[in-house]
Amino acid sequence: MISLAVFLGNPGAEYLRNRHNAGRLLAEKLPFYNNLVWKKKFKGLFASLNTEGTGKYFLIPETYMNLSGVSVKAAASFHSISLAGIIAVHDELELPLGYFSLKFGGGLGGHNGLRSMKDTLGTADFWRLRVGIGRPPGRLPGEGGPPVKGLHDGGDGRIAQWVLSNFNASETELVNAVLDEGSSLLVRALSEEPETLLPDYKKKRVIL
Repeated sequence: MISLAVFLGNPGAEYLRNRHNAGRLLAEKLPFYNNLVWKKKFKGLFASLNTEGTGKYFLIPETYMNLSGVSVKAAASFHSISLAGIIAVHDELELPLGYFSLKFGGGLGGHNGLRSMKDTLGTADFWRLRVGIGRPPGRLPGEGGPPVKGLHDGGDGRIAQWVLSNFNASETELVNAVLDEGSSLLVRALSEEPETLLPDYKKKRVIL
């Protein structure tokens, strides 16, 4: 059972609506978001929710993306949360806009937040809720776009510009729909065994 939901992104108003902050944006869509008491703790914003006697915890790291793991490890260690009880909510280049996905473990896809979590936790065996942001125009998977390396390891500079750009006005309706459905999935994953959700949410497309 998942106990700790971590919403990855960069702090600061200038990054707030970036594609790279899709994880943080999803937190705002939780139906009980405004009822949570957020406190500055574990190098982030931390809140808890008691459900049927079981604590559920929410963390928005206030470190930059490449240091997210420091915040996550501090919160997980303090509350004795196992790796399998952690879910990272994050943006995903390999999913087109309009898709989201539930996944356990696997590769890091060049994502610095996931890399930091793996480095500090010692493994990548934790749950992920991935929000598709796609690649820049002309670099879409399956359309002949060449592979790219990670965001800060010598990869294509266009990728860095893309993930640190804001969703544009034409994307807003679809993005909000994805975040709404993704938040509903997260609520279910906090109360149900996430393995049972994988068949329906391994790759989910939102259609307006």
